Amino acid sequence: MLEKEVKVVKKDGTKEDFNVQKVVVAVNKSAYRALIRFTDEEIGFICKFVEEKIDSMNEENIPIAEMHNVVEGALERVNSVVAKSYRDYRNYKQDFVQMLDGVYKKSQSIMYIGDKENSNTDSALVSTKRSLIFNELNKELYKKFFLTVEEIQAIREGYIYIHDMSARRDTMNCCLFDVKSVLSGGFEMGNLWYNEPKTLDTAFDVIGDIVLSAASQQYGGFTVPSVDEILEPYAKKSHKRLLEKYYGLGIDKDKAEEIAWSDLEKEMEQGFQGWEYKFNSVSSSRGDYPFITVTAGTVTSKYGKLATIKMLEVRKEGQGKKGHKKPVLFPKIVFLYDENLHGPGKELEDVFQAGIECSAKTMYPDWLSLTGDGYVASMYKKYKKIISPMGCRAFLSPWYEKGGMEPADSEDVPVFVGRFNIGAISLHLPMIYAKAKQEGKDFYEVLDYYLELIRQLHIRTYDYLGEMRASTNPLAYCEGGFYGGNLGLYDKIKPLLKTATASFGITALNELQQLHNKKSLVEDGAFAVETMNHINEKVQEFKEADQRLYAIYGTPAENLCGVQVKQFRNKYGIIENVSDKEYISNSFHCHVSEDITPIQKQDLEGRFWELCNGGKIQYVKYPISYNQKAIETLIRRAMKKGYYEGVNLSLSYCDDCGHEELSMDVCPSCGSKNLTKIDRMNGYLSYSRVKGDTRLNDAKMAEIAERVSM
Repeated sequence: MLEKEVKVVKKDGTKEDFNVQKVVVAVNKSAYRALIRFTDEEIGFICKFVEEKIDSMNEENIPIAEMHNVVEGALERVNSVVAKSYRDYRNYKQDFVQMLDGVYKKSQSIMYIGDKENSNTDSALVSTKRSLIFNELNKELYKKFFLTVEEIQAIREGYIYIHDMSARRDTMNCCLFDVKSVLSGGFEMGNLWYNEPKTLDTAFDVIGDIVLSAASQQYGGFTVPSVDEILEPYAKKSHKRLLEKYYGLGIDKDKAEEIAWSDLEKEMEQGFQGWEYKFNSVSSSRGDYPFITVTAGTVTSKYGKLATIKMLEVRKEGQGKKGHKKPVLFPKIVFLYDENLHGPGKELEDVFQAGIECSAKTMYPDWLSLTGDGYVASMYKKYKKIISPMGCRAFLSPWYEKGGMEPADSEDVPVFVGRFNIGAISLHLPMIYAKAKQEGKDFYEVLDYYLELIRQLHIRTYDYLGEMRASTNPLAYCEGGFYGGNLGLYDKIKPLLKTATASFGITALNELQQLHNKKSLVEDGAFAVETMNHINEKVQEFKEADQRLYAIYGTPAENLCGVQVKQFRNKYGIIENVSDKEYISNSFHCHVSEDITPIQKQDLEGRFWELCNGGKIQYVKYPISYNQKAIETLIRRAMKKGYYEGVNLSLSYCDDCGHEELSMDVCPSCGSKNLTKIDRMNGYLSYSRVKGDTRLNDAKMAEIAERVSM
């Protein structure tokens, strides 16, 4: 205790009584930022030191600057790392000036030049510009107040990459949204009560509203799994209503059934057309077009089949004025392939053929094997549970209804629908390898350091997000969109996070192999496999120790493919086949310029398939025009191998005369350069040109230009 009453003079000249508890709060905050926890004895020492120093000053009024010096002196005697953290926080005003100056410069660039970091954002729009500028500020705040010095150093130099820093403190990442549960029995949205739809056309409208509203409250991919199963009961209701209508008009039974089914087909077609218009023209509150995915293909009833086939036909036909139709980008369509349903002569072979026709014309659907080899298929074959991808490639680890991370007994089953991811952080493997060699250290020792860094970031993210209230995303947390999502508006969401995954991403495996022995993944790949095995073993240790659903993710580097090259060059220069191009390779994929066949690429990338179960896709370039039989053969082969497979063509459309072909830079029909081109970005499709201009960054365009096998 102080011997006399002392006032602290604040920077604005006001005074307040000295309170040692404020010192305790301040030093604990600084310790937390440095990942250190003080003992009671250490806190006691700090308090005693500060009080004795103030008594020795023999002053009634002590300026706040002097008080900071006293506290800093106490911290130096207890822990110099925390003292530095405290000192850094003291200088936050100066840091803020610099930070806001950087944000201002970036905002001017966005306002007058635009931004191509994410191909789903049209930075010409006012709403998008506002969102991008806010994201820049939010990203800087995240770095300033959430990251430790070690973490900032790691991301600044490029050894790890924290995805979506602008959103990570606000919400969660990719999800499998449980639309079916939200619809069942009705729900509340925007302070209005929605009754459960009674007809198919109303169901399409309501689902569209749910998707746009819920997708705006997150970042990353938003998947509606098994959409054929969701629409099936509403199609049945509409069909019954149509039959009753025509029976009531006295129309002959057979004729009434013919007309009613024709009307139902039209209703289904118009519903999917409505989704395509809505999802590709209405941007979310984030300023982008939400990355919406739907999966379908396994429902055997006539209503389920109708839903899948009509969705594929609508996508194949495209949207636009007559003579100028082209496929839209959203929703991404994933075909759920079951050999026992879609194989030759099987019950849903016609649905499979509709998918092939659509893929040959538009690249979508992508194809997910439920009955081949590997993790996804094993869950389906054992439990009949489908693990739809979240967005372009993220997959959930199993969470069992009774046992959690492990089944409680032989009756326990996993749940996937309604779950989500809290974010991805990627390792830059060539950078880590180069650092180890330069410093004379073991590669795996350095790799483990960065794996531990990511682990600690994930732990803090779980804890931070757990304090959020359910009111931040009512459809997800209160109306059943997420598993266990029946919370009160003011409840914390922490209970729901136990089922969420957190991703350890990997990039540039091909360049890692090149750096190791100057061979590509096509020529060798053994060291890359060894590295992935090590990462899997380490992450499994973390998973068991922390009881968190960590997952390993083959990172789809969009803007990152160019950023990482620049980071490598800054530290380690230009190295042949590592940093001499404008981009690095995505995930575990062979280099795009490799002159290999689709079959060779499928086989070579198969080595890594079960080593990236938290996120993966395999795709090959089909240099075969619109040869549907060849596409079918390769897709069936991929399905037997248990892949999630993407068809990769290059689609080009002349915006002046409507001519289309697989690849062109000048229209051979009219000579126009006013083209729209659709290319595979990574696991999804994007416009590489829109009316002659591109939304893609320079590095990704350089990669597209050099594609041979991808």
